[in-house]
Parts: sequence; C-alpha cells; structure tokens
Amino acid sequence: MRRVTVGVSLKAYFGRAQARAWFDEVAGALRDHAALRDPDVDVFVIPTYLQVDDARRAFDGLRIAVGAQDVSPFGPGAYTGEITAAELAESGVRLAEIGHAERRRLFGETDELVAAKVAASLSAGVTPLLCVGEAEQQDVASAATETVAQLRADLDGAPNGPVIVAYEPVWAIGAAEPAPIEHIAVVTRALTAALDDTPGREGSLVIYGGSAGPGLLTRLGDDVDGLFLGRFAHDAANFAAVLDEAVALASARREREARA
Repeated sequence: MRRVTVGVSLKAYFGRAQARAWFDEVAGALRDHAALRDPDVDVFVIPTYLQVDDARRAFDGLRIAVGAQDVSPFGPGAYTGEITAAELAESGVRLAEIGHAERRRLFGETDELVAAKVAASLSAGVTPLLCVGEAEQQDVASAATETVAQLRADLDGAPNGPVIVAYEPVWAIGAAEPAPIEHIAVVTRALTAALDDTPGREGSLVIYGGSAGPGLLTRLGDDVDGLFLGRFAHDAANFAAVLDEAVALASARREREARA
C-alpha cells in the first residue's frame, strides 16, 4: 500500500523566533493527532537550515520528520557556504527539498545540478523531495510529457532508493487556486507510472504542491500520495485539517487492501 505524506516548507518567511513559536504551535496541535499514530501516514516540516535544531527540539517524541530546503551537490571539502548531505544526515535531517521552481528560476539550477543533488542525498541516506512541474500552463498531455521528462533527467545517474516527487506546476505556485483536479490527476498518474517503471525506485511517492489547501487531498484521492503545503499551513489548524484528510485516505486504502 502506498503511504500518504503531507508536509510543509517554510521557505524564508519566518525568522528564528517566529519559527520557534510556529514549531511549538504545530507540536501542540498535532501531539494527539491521529496522523502521528497512523503507520501509513508521514508528516514532515522543512524549515531553514538555522531552524533545523529548533524544529527537532520542538518535535522531539513526535513522528514529524524534519527536512532541509536545499543540499550541496558536493561531498565534504572546500566548498564554502555549502551544506553537505552527510552533514544533514548527521543533524537528523530526513529529507532534502531539491529542484524547487524558485531555485531553478532565481538561482539558475539546471536538471544536471538537480540530479547531482539527488545523487548526493541518496548516497547519504537522505530522501530527496524532488520538485518538478511545467513552467507554463498547457494542455495536460503536454504537461505530463514535459514533467516526466524532467523527472527522468533529475534522476539520471542517481543511486537506487525511494524519492518523494512533488508535482508543482510553476504556474499554480502562489496562485489563488491549485491546478484543476483533472490536470493534477493526469500528471501525477504519469509520474507514478514512470517511477514504478524505474528499477530501484520502489517505495517512491508522488505528492502535489501549488496552492494546495483543504479538501484537495480528498478530491484527488488515489491520484496522489499526499500534499506539499505552503503558506496555508502557517496556521497550524489548517495543517491539522489536511492531516485529517490524510488519515481518512490512508484508512480507505487499508480497507480496500483488506478486501482485495
């Protein structure tokens, strides 16, 4: 059965003190939440590098994985300003966000660089959270073809291991509404099929991001394995509400498995 995964990246919205307050709020809101007890639901939070230890302290004893917003494509050495995958792993970081549209657009990250970061993460035992998505709104068949090609390029040469693919159509990031349900479903199904056909990627998942909010996971159902949230989750109650949907989806999948 495919797991259900929901998480949030804080980008650079919060300073250190504000992030600490948010971590405490989330820990309080989720401490008794069914999602943290469900063996088929995973929850993650991706703060800035400086906030990683703060997040780990706040979530101590809770089943909330802490990620990083980037990772170096290099190993340890003379690479000033870089944070290696090995150091992330040593610091308790479980996943690394790689290839977000903002990194590609603002910092010129290419598929070759993204692939190097994916490889570095997998080599260190850190799960890549690989962001892919078409830049311009287009027909869904073209979007699926473009996004699957991007996925293959970003995994080129990477060691075996599961990845979490976040489908984030660039034109939907920060928009008033997410991409249409039918559009998301076609592209995420294509990405899932591509991963399933790739040896060594067993256990990989496909989640959706891009103005994701309440009700979306329920509407998408089995077409996705979860959601990647943004500013919507700055309210811890909203985060908890989406996790309610994650628990319901995981329960429905278990029931279907039991009947099979």
